[in-house]
Amino acid sequence: MPEITPSDTIDGVFVVTPEMFGDDRGYFVETYRRSWFPGGREMVQGNRGNRVAGCVVGLHYHLHQADYWYVPFGHARVVLHDLRQGSPTDGATQMIDLGEVDGGDNRHLGVYIPPGVAHGFASLTDMAITYLVDSYYNPADELGVAWDDPEIDADWGLTDPILSERDRANPRRSRIEPMWQPHRSLRT
Repeated sequence: MPEITPSDTIDGVFVVTPEMFGDDRGYFVETYRRSWFPGGREMVQGNRGNRVAGCVVGLHYHLHQADYWYVPFGHARVVLHDLRQGSPTDGATQMIDLGEVDGGDNRHLGVYIPPGVAHGFASLTDMAITYLVDSYYNPADELGVAWDDPEIDADWGLTDPILSERDRANPRRSRIEPMWQPHRSLRT
């Protein structure tokens, strides 16, 4: 059985340490199963992104969409920040290293991210990330907050990252318009 660990920093976030099965041919790892998470949200779309070392992607958030992230190769520093007003962990920031860490060993961790939790990653090496989402792409639910907001106080592991224009333009947390501010809901 995989180890499913609720975050002790952000309510509704779960870190998965899956079981690995290997022999002289290689290994097999089950990276995701819906039944691992309370509520059993149905993931309906899978995506993959490859990044070169030195990028920061995010911080992005959704009002309605949950994500599940897994890094099959490379090293990513994931940053999570709870934007949900009324959440017991509102304002908390957490960093999780996924992929090949500790001298190149991949622990094959996955992370479940509920709606309203801002999420991003730094590519500390060339890497790939796969992510499952429980809603089809909806540009109206693609929101962001500044990656370098001092209120979030994220340690990306990089000092001068490569950023998209979108991520350069994201507002600070204190400037998120009220209609785009996540609230704690029963749907985590």
